[in-house]
Amino acid sequence: VQLQASGGGLLQAGGSLRLSCAASGVTFRDYAIGWFRQAPGKEREGVACISRNGGGVAHYADSVQGRFTISRDNAKNTGYLQMDRLKPEDTAVYYCAAARSITRSSSNYDHWGQGTLVTVSS
Repeated sequence: VQLQASGGGLLQAGGSLRLSCAASGVTFRDYAIGWFRQAPGKEREGVACISRNGGGVAHYADSVQGRFTISRDNAKNTGYLQMDRLKPEDTAVYYCAAARSITRSSSNYDHWGQGTLVTVSS
């Protein structure tokens, strides 16, 4: 199983960015997808997660609720994290992960992608 996160970059506060998580070696629809982030000097935190199959259930961290949207396209084996109204405190390395069922807990994720860096300047 391989997950590859991409789409990070440098942008100003208030801007938007969409991260992608491409999966291979797995039946993508069978897995819930989670996005996590780790800022310098801080612990990794959950950002959002979406249920498997149709993705009808999603959870968000309070800090991103209303600004970020998680989605998935099973036909493309890809998950997404649309990030709007970005703030400097959103600066972090963002990781995607896959689990057998939707969960906020990082310890329940079996597969992880490499991170993609998002830097938001003020």
